[in-house]
Amino acid sequence: MAERTEGVREPSITALLAERIEAGDFPGAVYLVAERGLVRFSDALGDAVREPLRHAATFETIFDLASLTKPLVTGMLLALLFERGLVDPDSPVAEYLPEFGGADKREVTVRHLLTHTSGLPAWRPLYVLCRGDVESVPREIASQPLEQPPGARVVYSDLGFITLGLLAQRVTLTRLDELARREIFAPLGLKRTFFNPEKSLQTGVAACESGGNAYEREMCEAGGDAAGGGHWRERTIWGEVHDGNAYFLGGAAGHAGLFSDARETFRLASQFLSPATKLLRPETCALFCTNLTEGLNEARSFAWQLAATPESTAGPRLPPDAFGHLGFTGTSCWVDPDAERVLILLTNRTHARPLPFVNINGVRRRFHTLAVEALEGHGTV
Repeated sequence: MAERTEGVREPSITALLAERIEAGDFPGAVYLVAERGLVRFSDALGDAVREPLRHAATFETIFDLASLTKPLVTGMLLALLFERGLVDPDSPVAEYLPEFGGADKREVTVRHLLTHTSGLPAWRPLYVLCRGDVESVPREIASQPLEQPPGARVVYSDLGFITLGLLAQRVTLTRLDELARREIFAPLGLKRTFFNPEKSLQTGVAACESGGNAYEREMCEAGGDAAGGGHWRERTIWGEVHDGNAYFLGGAAGHAGLFSDARETFRLASQFLSPATKLLRPETCALFCTNLTEGLNEARSFAWQLAATPESTAGPRLPPDAFGHLGFTGTSCWVDPDAERVLILLTNRTHARPLPFVNINGVRRRFHTLAVEALEGHGTV
């Protein structure tokens, strides 16, 4: 079936997002709702940038996808390496990264990292701890004490996915950004999806935090980490990755750094659906909707969260085996594998507002509910 890349405005979704823009949750939003390869509904509202200049959001606006990098790039790359026999999800991480050979890390497997059950902390300011030495990042992560035994509990961890990105680089002897371009972006013909946007594209990119690294600086101060000079960007973060660890790692990391627009994010997300994928074997796609953390506090699949997770942002209208992910900057993507639906909401909630940022999970749940209701009322083509 031919891919249709732009749909019609859905009045109830557009009204919801316009209301939340007016309330100050985020300056702008772009959404896309697709079913069986066809974009049914889409719209762009508000502003992509308010400071230092003003630019309206359009359907072509490129967003810092933040943690959507985890499944869309790192999860995809690990699935490809798994298919090729280059990585075994049940092997110890130490087989690929000897830094993980210490006594408390020997039991940590690749699967543990993919399902956030490694026991690694959620976050640490590597740009502070490594004192500017990027080469020491694997050793620094491996030196962090585990917060629980591997496999005991789901604790969402940026450090785990940074490690997966380093693992993919070590196995392939290729930089992560080049590996993603070669294995994902180029085969799909993506032109507006990349790490480290070129400066010439800045006006087409949604801006992030206006106060530079104020949010992470507060986290460092609260956690007792040195907040010395030289680590913090004071300018509006616009056209460069928002996440401080990804910025320290050169803009491309396993947990963050991906930029894309709604249309190409949809093409990436479609690769996790067996009828649509051009990158994976169809049977591999079963990994993305299979609960690999049965009996634990969250339902996690291969790099994704499942809608079966209590309090997930999927909302009540997506089935338990739907899978999705969020990005800190205000992005999200959920996929219903049976109905072959992809629901994408891109906002810039970290831009042009003082701390604290608004928790928009309620908006995400309502968006998914309205999207499913609209699709079921709209019928199929």
